[in-house]
Amino acid sequence: MTDRHRPSAGRYALAGVDIEAGDRAVELMRASVARTAGGEVIGGLGGFAGLFDASRLTGMRRPLLATSTDGVGTKAAIARDLGRYDTIGHDLVGMVVDDLVVCGAEPLFMTDYLVCGRVHPERVATVVAGIAEGCVLAGCALIGGETAEHPGHFGPDDFDLAGAATGVVDADRLLGPARVRAGDAVLALASSGLHANGYSLVRAIVDDPASGLDLADQPAELDRPLGAELLTPTRIYTRDCLALAGSCDVRAFAHVTGGGLAANLARVLPPGVEAVLDRGSWQLPPVFRLLAERGQVAEQEMERVFNLGVGMVAITAPADADRAIRLLAERQLPAWILGEIVPAGGAGSRPPGPAATGGRVRLSGSHHR
Repeated sequence: MTDRHRPSAGRYALAGVDIEAGDRAVELMRASVARTAGGEVIGGLGGFAGLFDASRLTGMRRPLLATSTDGVGTKAAIARDLGRYDTIGHDLVGMVVDDLVVCGAEPLFMTDYLVCGRVHPERVATVVAGIAEGCVLAGCALIGGETAEHPGHFGPDDFDLAGAATGVVDADRLLGPARVRAGDAVLALASSGLHANGYSLVRAIVDDPASGLDLADQPAELDRPLGAELLTPTRIYTRDCLALAGSCDVRAFAHVTGGGLAANLARVLPPGVEAVLDRGSWQLPPVFRLLAERGQVAEQEMERVFNLGVGMVAITAPADADRAIRLLAERQLPAWILGEIVPAGGAGSRPPGPAATGGRVRLSGSHHR
């Protein structure tokens, strides 16, 4: 594992950097990080670089390495305001590794970067324990990281969290636009909540006195306090998607993050086709209805900012759609038929937004209330 906190001694402490606190944080996180390490991880905490034995890749005809980088955005501010740090690391893993699995890649290892105004050892260890737990769920190793202390740049309780992961997929099993064709089924995989997107808008709504919302309160629409709802960990789809791709004819996945359902799905559609989706195929989870109503956010903007209950999309051969839904149900992951892929040019088609690179996405109908 790479070293997490080794600032210089001397007057550094007078500048606000606590060397001993950093070392204490490393010791507290050591057991959590070790849980993620299989036989492929070489060495341990304290090195300058994480090492991973890649000899396992020799069974592939043409192994392609995939990499992804992401962060948790301003969801970190909600964790700070509530003083709860046990789920935010889980969010980080989900945001990173589920970008990898979109192309069919299995995540191998991950590194993280935690920057704060002041190192609180127990708090840092709690965040990293959440990252480690997410890595266990995703089946990848946490082989390195950095904890940085930036006094004067960040407030004493402020922090930010980012990470990167590397995965591998055999070229013959690469998923994406090249496999998608008219007639394919579009499946929705349920989200666990907001995941880690749209929190700048969430915070603006909560901070607006007109919304009547408070993180500590429990609105009638929810079955727990709003703060707890907003810190619901991001669902990690990696193993479910890999299992699905191994059992069904999956053409592509789309991870629904910033930009919403239409823009992210469009990224895995080839030119010449479009996805026709039915809003009436699912009911908006209560937290999204709450934010829309209290924040007076229009449906079109909600669809651009949030996942609205669909965290991952799978495009499958039409004959495998029902089998795929049954397989996911057996894995305790709700899924349903969201729509289909059709030839481009249908009535009412429209561009999904600036993130689109291939086909178009058309949403029709209304959500069940």
